[in-house]
Amino acid sequence: MKRQDKKVSRWIGIALAAVLFIAWALLWPLNSYIEAPGSASNLRSFVQVKGHPDKGKGSFMITSVALQQARPATYVMAKLVPYMSIESADDVTGGQNSATFDRVQKFYMQSSINEAIAVAYQAAHQPVSKKYLGIYVLQVQPNSQFKKAIRVGDTITKVNGHHFNTAQGYQKYIGRQKVGTPLTVTYQRDGKTHTTTHKLVKLTGSRAGIGIMLTNNMKVTTKTPVKVNPGQLGGPSGGLMFTLQIYQQISGHDLQKGRKIAGTGTIDANGQVGEIGGIDKKIIAAHRAGATVFFAPYVKPTKLLLKYEDGHQTNYQLAKKTAKKYAPGMKVVPVTSFKQAVHYLETTE
Repeated sequence: MKRQDKKVSRWIGIALAAVLFIAWALLWPLNSYIEAPGSASNLRSFVQVKGHPDKGKGSFMITSVALQQARPATYVMAKLVPYMSIESADDVTGGQNSATFDRVQKFYMQSSINEAIAVAYQAAHQPVSKKYLGIYVLQVQPNSQFKKAIRVGDTITKVNGHHFNTAQGYQKYIGRQKVGTPLTVTYQRDGKTHTTTHKLVKLTGSRAGIGIMLTNNMKVTTKTPVKVNPGQLGGPSGGLMFTLQIYQQISGHDLQKGRKIAGTGTIDANGQVGEIGGIDKKIIAAHRAGATVFFAPYVKPTKLLLKYEDGHQTNYQLAKKTAKKYAPGMKVVPVTSFKQAVHYLETTE
C-alpha cells in the first residue's frame, strides 16, 4: 500500500505541476505586446448621416491591428507566425498605464473623425464649421513643473490669459518666454475649468516649454447631422476611410461601385493622408474580409526616411510586399490625399 500511495502521490504531483505550468504559460502577463491582424469592418455600421443613407452595394472597410498583452504561450506562437510581431510595452504605450493609453487612443480616434467630417463636408460643398477648443495633453514629461497639476486628457485653453486658435499659436507664444519664467495655464478637465502656475522648463536647444506632448482639440458642427461611432477602435489611422464613407453618404456619389474597399491612413485638415503603424497586419485583415482594393499612404522612399521607417520600409512598400505574399489578387493603391483616393475610385471599376 505504501508503494502504491507513493506512486499515486507522484502522479498527483506531476499532474499539479503540469496544470501550474499550463496556467503560467496561458495567464502570466509579460512586459510586451503581440500585434496580429485584426478586423476589417464595414463602415456603413459606424456612420449615420441624417437623410443620407449609404445605398451603395459595395463597402468601405476600416482595418485594425489586434493588440494583446503577451503570455508565455502566445509569445512563443508569435515567434513562429511570420505575420505576428512582438513589441515592448514601452514602445506600444509610451510608458503610460492602460487607462491613460486607452484615453489617448480614443482621443486620437475622435480627432481623426472630426477631421474626416470636415474634409468630407467641404469636398461635398456642404456647410461645416470648426471651433478650436485648445490643446489636448497627450503626455506630461517627467521634467515638467506642471506634472502634479496637468494630466493626460486635459485641454489647455489659455496661457497667461491668451487663447490661440492653433497649437502653433500656443507653442510660439510659450517659445518666446525664458526658461524658468512662471506661466499661468488655464485648462479643462471633466467639464470643469482649472488654473495653475508653474515655471517653464528647457526643451530642445534653449527653447522654453511646459513639457507636454500635445495635439489640437476641436469641435466640428455641420448643418446636416452626422454621427460616427467607432466602437472599441482607437487611434488616428481610420481617418482616410472615415472621410470616404462620410463623403459618399453626404454627396450621394457611389464611389464603391459594388467593390469591397479597405485602407488606412491618417487625415489632416487639408485632406492629406499620413502614414500609420501595422499596415502589414491590416492588409491581411482586409484580405480575410474579401477586400479587393486597399488604400495605402504613400511617401517618397528616400534614404533618410527609410533609415527611420519601421523595418526600413514605407507603408506602401510594406503593404505591397505583404499583399504579394498573403493577399494575392488585392490591388494596393498608393495615395497621398483624399482627393487622390476619390479620383481613383471615380475612374476605375
